[in-house]
Amino acid sequence: IRMPTDFGEFDCHLYRVSTDGSHHLALSRGAIDPEKPTIVRVHSECLTGDVFHSQRCDCGGQLAAALEHIANEGGVLLYLRQEGRGIGLPAKIHAYKLQEQGLDTIEANEKLGSPSDLRDYGMGAQILADLGVKRIRLLTNNPKKVIGLEGYGLEIVEQLPISLPANPHNEKYLETKRLRMGHTL
Repeated sequence: IRMPTDFGEFDCHLYRVSTDGSHHLALSRGAIDPEKPTIVRVHSECLTGDVFHSQRCDCGGQLAAALEHIANEGGVLLYLRQEGRGIGLPAKIHAYKLQEQGLDTIEANEKLGSPSDLRDYGMGAQILADLGVKRIRLLTNNPKKVIGLEGYGLEIVEQLPISLPANPHNEKYLETKRLRMGHTL
């Protein structure tokens, strides 16, 4: 379907995972040529950042920057339903509480019995293949996304970091992502 947004009009593609019934979206703009690199953003759902514009993270800002970039140059935005780096919304909110008590984002997840990042990019790789994407210019700061997609046979020809300024509410979070998770920030 056509989806008009603040960034322009996109084609919206809905996908359902048969094993668990979850749904994921792909927003595409422009023609996809499997022989040419396609700009792609693989974005995991973040209700607090994407919808409520929470300042605790940089997710909403990254989503907006990616949509603007794809609107200008064409490409695909995958919106994967993997809230809280895959631990789900309730656990993410509990992790926020632990962060308020002084733990960093990784320590909070571990205290809840969750890994620092539980996301799986296999479904995203399948969606990209279905759309005809083979070669990717990936909009990400996260090196695990590169590895995760290449592991499914997609060729990442370039990693395009998304640079956003920190704020007083997310400085520690971003520093943890940079130092402990290897993000390019």
